[in-house]
Amino acid sequence: MVKNIVQISLLIVIILLVYFIYESVMKPVRFNKSVDQRSKEVIQNLIDIRTAQLSYKSIHGKYTASFDTLIAFLKTGEIPVVKIIPDPTDTTFTKTIRDTIGYIPVKDSLFRTRPGYNLENIKYVPQSDKKKFELNAGVVDKGGVQVNVFEASTLYNNFLIGLDKQLVTNLIASREQIEKFPGLKVGSMTEASTDGNWE
Repeated sequence: MVKNIVQISLLIVIILLVYFIYESVMKPVRFNKSVDQRSKEVIQNLIDIRTAQLSYKSIHGKYTASFDTLIAFLKTGEIPVVKIIPDPTDTTFTKTIRDTIGYIPVKDSLFRTRPGYNLENIKYVPQSDKKKFELNAGVVDKGGVQVNVFEASTLYNNFLIGLDKQLVTNLIASREQIEKFPGLKVGSMTEASTDGNWE
């Protein structure tokens, strides 16, 4: 009888040990999968912001630091449709004539493949309970040339809400340790770049 109790107790201990070992391996795997999934959603918004900013700059000559201005531009702005034809008076066939043949709404040009897309959502960080992206714009001096720049960003803490706090803290610490931004961002306020830090 005692032998059976000892064997059952050992079996329970072994099952618990196997479970804890499995969990110790699977916990970071599940965390990384959740981070990847949430990051994809955030990256899509950052790509949308970059696309909108580039269109805004093509019309206004600079970027904007205001989501209200950017969203109003997306809703009501128009992009010229330009036809480029060879200059008939040019015998070298290197000159062209640019002719504006019409205008199309910005939202149709940028978001036509996503019907029903809510332009207001561009400013909100997915999975964050309506926290907004940080948006900045300005000018930097690069070798005596004034260059327009913008940056949109969000911290990991904003969109990893509800995930294991210790693993989120470890992720942030690992980014800070190598002097990298502890989150996702596109553009830069110090460099003439429109790249995302995931690229």
